[in-house]
Amino acid sequence: MRFGCLPAIIAAAFFNAPAQAQTYPSRTVTLVVAYAPGGTGDIVARLLAGPMAHALGQSVIVENRPGASGGIGAKSVAGAAPDGHTLLIGQTAEISINQHRNKNLNYDPDRDLLPIALAANVPLALAVPSKAPYSAMPDFLKAMAANSKALSYASSGTGTPSHFAGEFLKLKTKADFVHVPYNGAGPAMNELLGAHVDAYFPGLPAAVPQMQAGGIKVLAVSTARRSALAPDLPTVAESAGIADFDFSLWSGFFAPRGTPQGIIERLNREINLILRDPDMRGRLMGLGAEVTETTALEFAAFTRRESGKYRALVEAAGIKEE
Repeated sequence: MRFGCLPAIIAAAFFNAPAQAQTYPSRTVTLVVAYAPGGTGDIVARLLAGPMAHALGQSVIVENRPGASGGIGAKSVAGAAPDGHTLLIGQTAEISINQHRNKNLNYDPDRDLLPIALAANVPLALAVPSKAPYSAMPDFLKAMAANSKALSYASSGTGTPSHFAGEFLKLKTKADFVHVPYNGAGPAMNELLGAHVDAYFPGLPAAVPQMQAGGIKVLAVSTARRSALAPDLPTVAESAGIADFDFSLWSGFFAPRGTPQGIIERLNREINLILRDPDMRGRLMGLGAEVTETTALEFAAFTRRESGKYRALVEAAGIKEE
């Protein structure tokens, strides 16, 4: 683990070319989402791109670079020019999980990426196809235990929070639960809608529209507290008696190492102003997201805590390195 280097990297960037910050941005800013379209990070990126373009005075585009549980997109930003024109909408897997299950990771999130600001933090939702014979968590658990054929669950990729949530449920219930990974949240949701898998833990923003349209059922949310978006939905902890079941999918902004501190501060300020706007805040919260303003250092501390949690889970669940 290399958590100690993060504050030093951020502090060192303070001395980088303040003139660059004064002229920033000078061209289109690209927000890289490391997954296929349709997932939580993609939704958040596209919501914020327009207001960011207005605030920065330049076009802001979203580019999806999926693969390797977010690793391809993260690596591409880690290797980009450190001038603030290529940013990562980083999520839980590529920032706080991959490094604990892949010793050959070709980027180091603690060394190569600078935290800017947290954008949204959302619960996952245990979803099943609309035609599934169960509509409540206890019935789903009974099916897991009694079914002669093991139930399957989709994930947005091996090593993602949706994968960890499924493996943790399997660990705690000691029931068979077959993991079926997909290349992003959109493909995983499509497979659930087609009833090709028995369950999926999508981010709540991606689950809500499908639930409202009648395409899926949502049995529970994955966080320790109920979501304000769907207060009638129980938590997995409540309905399954698993006290320590607490998973969320967060999205935040990161820049390549070496990006000038002035640019980091400008971006942090503009992002927090956008999140403070009542309309934007309402839209994000309406999708189930918790919105919290953070400094760059506060966001760095948050990612360290998340990383420590997932390191412990990798060891406890025996999730194999890939």
